[in-house]
Amino acid sequence: MSPAEPSSTTAAPPIALPRNPAWLVSLGNVFFKTRDALFPVVLIGLITLSTSAIPHDDPAQARLFDWVGVVIATLGQVLRIAVVGYRYIVRGGRNREVYAEGLVTTGFFTLSRNPLYVGNLLILFGLHLIWHSTLMLAIGIPFFLLGYRAIVAAEESYLGRQYGNEYAAYCQRTPRWWPRLGGMRAATAGMTFNWRRVILKEYGSAAYWMAGAALLLGLKARRYAAMQGTPFSWWPYVAAIGVVAVLWGVARWLKKSKRLREDGGAAG
Repeated sequence: MSPAEPSSTTAAPPIALPRNPAWLVSLGNVFFKTRDALFPVVLIGLITLSTSAIPHDDPAQARLFDWVGVVIATLGQVLRIAVVGYRYIVRGGRNREVYAEGLVTTGFFTLSRNPLYVGNLLILFGLHLIWHSTLMLAIGIPFFLLGYRAIVAAEESYLGRQYGNEYAAYCQRTPRWWPRLGGMRAATAGMTFNWRRVILKEYGSAAYWMAGAALLLGLKARRYAAMQGTPFSWWPYVAAIGVVAVLWGVARWLKKSKRLREDGGAAG
């Protein structure tokens, strides 16, 4: 008899899962349950309690922060559109608890484990830059970074328990945050962009931050005009908010009436 060889059916050794402190996981579960109410309240509260810190005598600097903020927030929305359009992942949980219908590792999720959250953070960072108050930059950015980091820790804990080695291997080959942009073409090869799904899933959150950005730009411009003694008109900002509101209304009607469906079917 030849010497015994290792069995090919031997179970693969466990792969190390992402490690997160227990307190961070617990905090993430709290944030996950409350984020829909807590995050907007914190953002609106910081805006209400603060004013822009841009010097009065430097209009070029004011415009620079406006444009950079708008561009960064737009990039965040573009990322969310790409992720949702090519593959949508349910991240709303179930009964306000962390929950996943399955482990999604295709599309943009081959480039980053949390591309939707990266998009959210870019949008929030852009809004912070537009308003550019010391309070928002000192408290808001750290708060939202901690919030999403904690939520990710809670989700990693759940997914590790549910999917074990499969999830651990996915974590080893895929970065937690910033996408590997060089692999974008391969990640979406053979996939179809579903613009219907984008409208149905993104119309609400996109409309809220766009209208909010227009309001912040208007408030900032009014304050700056008062300091400089120059004329100011709300009309461009009101018009922008009005356009966003109309588009939001149309998208909501299409969704509620089922005239627009992800599968392209018509209402019965």
